This record gives sequence, structure tokens and C-alpha cells, in this order.
Amino acid sequence: MPHTITLIPGDGIGPEVTRAVVHIVEATGLDVRWEGFTAGASALETHGTTLPGDLLESIQRNKVALKGPIATPIGEGFTSVNVGLRKALDLYANLRPVWNLPSVPSRFTGVDLVIVRENTEDLYAGLEHVVVPGVVESLKIITEAASTRIARFAFEYARRHGRKQVTAIHKANIMKLSDGLFIDCARRMSKQYTEVQYDERIVDAACMHLVMRPEQFDVMLLPNLYGDIVSDLCAGLVGGLGVVPAANLGERGVGVFEAVHGTAPDIAGRDRANPTALLLSAVLMLRHLREDDRADRIMRALTFVLQQGQTLTPDLGGKASTTAFSQAIVEALG
Repeated sequence: MPHTITLIPGDGIGPEVTRAVVHIVEATGLDVRWEGFTAGASALETHGTTLPGDLLESIQRNKVALKGPIATPIGEGFTSVNVGLRKALDLYANLRPVWNLPSVPSRFTGVDLVIVRENTEDLYAGLEHVVVPGVVESLKIITEAASTRIARFAFEYARRHGRKQVTAIHKANIMKLSDGLFIDCARRMSKQYTEVQYDERIVDAACMHLVMRPEQFDVMLLPNLYGDIVSDLCAGLVGGLGVVPAANLGERGVGVFEAVHGTAPDIAGRDRANPTALLLSAVLMLRHLREDDRADRIMRALTFVLQQGQTLTPDLGGKASTTAFSQAIVEALG
């Protein structure tokens, strides 16, 4: 079955890792056509906006996109393109599976958990204003509709993938109304999925438990801000953001699959970047497209290259270039 996929290479190392991943995906024999677009600062220069209308139209038409990292100015400048995409396309669920890859150094082994993060509201709604000089107010938005929707996603994911437990993460001991509403929706949803165990943790305690015994978690359900922080913490359990995938999913079947690491401008253009995070996101994308055989082949090839340890990028302890690493995976596809 032919596929048309929107491609957003991104900034910094984005074009390099995207090129490598496209090469690997095409080597599986996938019948694919790519529609390439810029976003962020480069799009602002050429289109006058960080999210051009033709980019959004392409994703809505194709239903699927693969996106490299895009830089976001800190404390000034334009708002996050990543947040803008999620809002514009109603990509309400951020899915971040986290597991150990072979031969990737980490402080823990046997980690296998899934972050399900609400993606459209909370403090990321971006509703801020200056009350008086020196005082800024940010509004935390939690709604029953969004909380119920993401809770349903988490329990449905657990049911489909044979996961045993969903843990809702909150701070309802302090934010009794907003986080209280979030966990109330999770509790009500849990009653419809009695085969899945339900648990709750306060967010600070959950972080402590994660770095002590991560194996006690399975599917973690979080509001937007906590989900952003905890998903990066969990990536640190298995080797960092360079080895974990991410998907942003909506109700209309739209999916944007992305690398969540930074743009690494210090090594951009030097053919040294590790494409694993975006490659794993492409694997999620292939499964979304029901191309499970090709996804399985990529995973076997990646596992083989990592276990062999002969063609690894510098961050993985080797000396290979991005090009050499990706070519080794292509050759391992068979």
C-alpha cells in the first residue's frame, strides 16, 4: 500500500538524522512519497509564520508526519512549534514508550514503561499575562473533557498491548480542584477497564520511585506539564533522549512522530548525530500505518548493530558517523 508522509527535517542536526531515517525506512521497501516542509525559525523567514498553512494542510491530508527536532527560543521569541502543532491538529495524546536498548549504557536494566501525557492544556495552554509590573500570572487549565479523553487513551493502550497497570500522576494534595479533576476522571475511567489495575502517585513521590525502582511502573498517565518533565526523567533511565521515541496522536487518526531531543547545534553539519530516537519514532509511525513487518525488520536490524558494537555514533561510545551508522542498519535489514 502506498503512503504519503509529511516530512519536517527540523533544525540543527534535524536534517542529518532525518536523512538517515528516511534512508533506512526506504530500504525496507516501503512504497512512500515524502512531502517536505520547514517549520520554526526557517519557516518564519520564508513564510512569515513558524507553522505555514500548507504544512498543516499536508499533515491533515496525509494523516501522518515524521518530524525532526525544532529549536524553541527560551524566554523570548516565537512560541513552541511543537506545542503549536499539537494544538492546531488536536494531537491530544503524547505517547512515549521507554525501554532499554541492547548495549546502550544506562543506570538501570529491564526498564519497560509507557508515558501517556495529555497534550493540549494544563499550563501549556500558554495563557499568561502581567498582573502588575513584576508579577506574572499563568493559568493552569484542566478540563473534564480532555482529562477523560486522555484517561481513555491510556486504558485503551493498556488493554490493546497487554499492559497490567495504569498509574495516574498528580499533585491533587495541593491543587485540589485542577489535579483533583484529572484524577477523578482517571478513577471513573478505570471502572470501565477492570482487567487493568489502577494506581495513583503524587508527582514528586513518583519521581523518587522512578529513580529507585522504575520496574514498579507500567503505563503512566499524566497531565501536560508533569508528563513533559517525567517523560524526560524516564528517558534518562535508559540512556537519554537520543534513544527514545515519541508520538503525538489525535482522534481523527492524525499522528506526528518526532524526535524529542534538542537540535544539538554544536555538532550540526558534522555527520556525528545519533538518529536512533527519530528511527524509533519512525518505527512507531510504521506500526501506526499497519506496516508492522517493516517496523519489526528495523528493530531487528537496529538491535543487531547495537549488539555488534562496531558501528556506533560517539554518544553511544563509538566513532562512526551518522551515515555509517544508518548504512550499517540498512545492511542488517537483509
